[in-house]
Amino acid sequence: MTLIRFIATDGTIREMHGAPGDRLLDLAQADGQPLEGTCEGQMACSTCHVIVAAQDFARLPRASEDEEDMLDFAAGATRTSRLACQIRLERTWDTLTVRIPG
Repeated sequence: MTLIRFIATDGTIREMHGAPGDRLLDLAQADGQPLEGTCEGQMACSTCHVIVAAQDFARLPRASEDEEDMLDFAAGATRTSRLACQIRLERTWDTLTVRIPG
């Protein structure tokens, strides 16, 4: 199980666990995080944009060109921005920390 830390815009931290293969967007929505996922994970929007902690970002598989294109539309995108619909937890991850952009 991976411990996921969601950091809200006000700095509060909520934690939950996810299993290998779980999609970060689904876990975030189940936890009540304000990620819309308007396109339901079809990579046709950027409403599930998260900012991954630098120490965790390097472990993620590289974003596809389509995901990079969608991130161009995300407000407040950074070098470690990703779409939560494209992140699937891996067995080797102990933790994953993401910030919800404001």
